[in-house]
Parts: sequence; C-alpha cells; structure tokens
Amino acid sequence: MTSSTPLKTTLRGALLALMLPLAVAPAALPQMAAAQGLFDPVVKVNGAAVTRYELEQRATLLKLLRAPADPIKLAREQLIEDRLKAEAAIANGVTVDETMIRAGMEQFASQGNLSVEQMVALLARGGVAEETFREFVRAGLIWREVTQTRFGPRVSVSEEDLERARAATSGAAGVRVLLSEIIIPFTPQNEAQVLAKARQISEITSTGAFSAQAQQFSATQTRDAGGRLPWQPITKLPPVLRPLVLGLAPGEVTDPLPLDGAVALFQMRDIQETQTPDPVYSAIEYAAYYIPGGRSPDALARAAQVDAITDTCDDLYAVAKGQPPSVLERGTKSPAEIPDDIAISLSRLDPGEVSYDVTRANGQTLVLLMMCGRSQSVAEAPGAGADGDAPDETAQLSQQIASRRLESFASGYLEQLRSEARIIEY
Repeated sequence: MTSSTPLKTTLRGALLALMLPLAVAPAALPQMAAAQGLFDPVVKVNGAAVTRYELEQRATLLKLLRAPADPIKLAREQLIEDRLKAEAAIANGVTVDETMIRAGMEQFASQGNLSVEQMVALLARGGVAEETFREFVRAGLIWREVTQTRFGPRVSVSEEDLERARAATSGAAGVRVLLSEIIIPFTPQNEAQVLAKARQISEITSTGAFSAQAQQFSATQTRDAGGRLPWQPITKLPPVLRPLVLGLAPGEVTDPLPLDGAVALFQMRDIQETQTPDPVYSAIEYAAYYIPGGRSPDALARAAQVDAITDTCDDLYAVAKGQPPSVLERGTKSPAEIPDDIAISLSRLDPGEVSYDVTRANGQTLVLLMMCGRSQSVAEAPGAGADGDAPDETAQLSQQIASRRLESFASGYLEQLRSEARIIEY
C-alpha cells in the first residue's frame, strides 16, 4: 500500500506485536458512537469530510500496530490522503470490489499468521471496528490500482538499470557508514512514554545532542560512548536498516524502529564511498545463551562473567553444561531470517565478540549473543542467467526496480493532488 507516510516496520512484526498491547488496551465503547460531536468533521478535503470518529479509530489502529510516529498525526495524514486517493480513483475510472477487499484483508492478516476473523476479533478487543480495518485495506488497494492504471505503462527497466542495481547489491560499489545508535527497552506499562520519547529523539539533528540522549536512555553497550559505532560497510548492516540508513543525510536520525520489547534509532554521522568492494554475506552463524532475570544487575553481571571467560562459540558449551538444552542455541541463518533486534546487535560484532542488550519473554530473559562467523556470498556460475544471475533473480531485481519507480511516480502524483486540493482543518 503506497503512501507518503508508510509504517516503517514489517507487517508480520506489527501483527505479532499486536497481541501484547491488546491485553492492556481499553475495550471499545459502543456508546461512544452516540457521543456528541463524534461524527463532526475534523478535516474536509475538497468537501469530503473526515469525522472525529474515523480519526480516533485510525489512530487506535495505528497505535495497536505500533506505528513509529504520533498516532493522531499519522492518522490525520493518512485519512487526508485516503480522500485524495478516492477522488483520484473516480477520476481514473478505478474501482475495487468486495472480493478484492476481502483478499486484501486476508493477505494483511496472514502476515501475522492470523485469519481475517482472528484479526478482526483482536482489533475489536483493542477498540477498533471491523469497518475501520476494512477501509484501511480498501484505501491501499484503491491507490495500488490507481498507480498501476496511471503509471504502469510508463515504467520500464533496461539492462543498464539492472547492471547498476547488480553493482550496488553485490558490493561492487563500496559504501561505509558512521552511525550512532540508541535502543530503549520498554514494558507494556511504559511503552507509550518510551515511544513518545523516541519520536522526540528522532527530530534531533545534532550529533552531540543525540549522544547525550544515548548516554541517558540507551540500553546498549555503546551507551557510554554516546551510542557511537565505528565505520562499517553498509552490507554488514541488517536488511531492515540499509534502506533507512541510506536515506539519511549526516546529522539526520531514522524514524523510531520498533523491535521486540524495545525501540531503536540511528543517526548518520558520516558516509563514504570506497574503492574496495564490500563483502556480501549470505549466512551468519551465531549463538544465543539465555540468562534469567532480564536486565537485572544479577543477569547483567552473569553476562559480563560469561563474556570474560569465553573467546569462541564453542566455549559456550562449557558454560551451558549441566543446564537445560534450551539455554543455549547455535545455528546459521541468512540475514533475512534473523529477527531485527538480534540482527542489529550482531552487526556490531566480529567473531568471538558478544553483546547482551536483547531480551526475550517480555524482558524477563537476557540474551547473550556471540558472533561465530559470517559466510560471504559465492558468485553464481557463468551461464546461470543474464550476466551470471539466475533468471528468477534477474526477474526479481527487475520487479524491485520497477516497484521503486512506480512508487516514485505515485508519491509525486499524491503530492500534486494534495497541492491542488482544498483542505480545511477544524
């Protein structure tokens, strides 16, 4: 669903995260629909009203999905855009039927391993009506159809485009970045306050101010250094971070990135192109040792002790001897398979190094991570496809380039619609 204000987190993570806040979210109050002024307009877009009820419902939905922005502000922006998109659909002769909407709802829910009925029931417990979810999906489908109808025929991908993309993704054009990080844990009780603080930090443009916030709030081992990380190639960062980081100018900070029980922010301090190609990693081997107690002093002291007596992943077997097998996990995964919080923590590590800023079990278990090793990608055999690419990989790359171009056209069109619209806010 293309939008100028996208949710910057995976839908799977958002939907899985939905279940915890619902346990403490206020129940919906049907009688609110009759409250005075609830159906009064808060915005009119070319005469089409957005009611207070719609605004509150969308904001509640975004909050349950842990949108990394102020829910009310984001809801207002999305609903204004929804009115513009609906108007554009009429102008371009685009419609979506009930079958398409139902399929869209199923696809959205399935990314959290839920059925539509389960998704609707969970949202209802959090105070969100089924119609709100349906309209959220419908707006995305309408805009997808509008952009395909209006701009699809204009999007093409040349072999030169593919070559540039191959060079960028293979590390042929080296890029390294100098980042600072802040990762703030939260509980269900203080989640709203932590996310509000994270939004404030995301507006910072001073490296000194960001480092001061890191020293005060960050839970990572880099906090004493003001969250400052050393130079690292962009290919060493987890997939979720690369597009966010490459979109920053020096001094800028990412939007808050929701993790499991925490929120992360990254500031760009500097970026450089290098002559040496960066390695591209196909697999990462790491070990996770689970320590009860979360971020308690005893658990952190135990993690520091384990760090002091181990040099390799093999050493962790002696540490875990006599304990249940579940306290130690070791395996090899592709970068895309690793959870975002673990991938971010691992990106700082060289083989044999550890970190212990990730938790599980709602913060009750501290996870000591050790990097065992990284495997670099092996070039495809000659003749596998165009310029060594397998045919399906070439098609996937072409689709990604086309999608980015289509999104760029769509964003420009939406901005044009907004600039020409008569928007009255009450």
